[in-house]
Amino acid sequence: MNKKQLLKAYQEGIITEEKFKEQLFKLETEKKDRPKTPKRIPVSISYEEWVQLIKKTLKDHHKVAFLLGFGAGLRISEITNLEVRDVDYANKTILVRQGKGGKDRIVPLPKGFKVSALKYIPLKCGVRSLQRAFKRAARRANLLEKKPTLHFHSLRHGFATQLVSNGVPIHHVRTLMGHSNISTTNVYLEANPKEALKNYEELF
Repeated sequence: MNKKQLLKAYQEGIITEEKFKEQLFKLETEKKDRPKTPKRIPVSISYEEWVQLIKKTLKDHHKVAFLLGFGAGLRISEITNLEVRDVDYANKTILVRQGKGGKDRIVPLPKGFKVSALKYIPLKCGVRSLQRAFKRAARRANLLEKKPTLHFHSLRHGFATQLVSNGVPIHHVRTLMGHSNISTTNVYLEANPKEALKNYEELF
């Protein structure tokens, strides 16, 4: 029973006030004592790996999808929901409508995105189809040998990792990624501890 259900039971007279307080205390204590889920460093794809991926991608609309994931940090659902009206080619931006959490955001149009690519938007394939296409291309590019857990979302991780590598402030990275919590974005600092390693070399 969660807090909401517990409160409802108390309000409806199913349990006494004493029982309500006792159960509430247990819930609060269990929540504090519960071990935190360990945060793992995301499996990202590097620029060199992305180039190999594109070379081994057979269909052009899949190439466009992979470019949007790696070059703009779009989630797979955001890619499949993208419409031509959302791409502002003149200003080199993309409007992501109703991203995770129902939030809109603006991201940069990927470098290398040509106007001719607009003919593939909206994509004529769904999420599962794109996931399979990514795995097939990654296998052909021999990327799974080194990174067996590589998946479509690794393109988005690659986008964020590159931003951090190029010195983009973490709060700007958070905005571009559409994260509601900065702690979610901070994991990319751990994935690419370039500055920390540089300081270590200088001071040790």
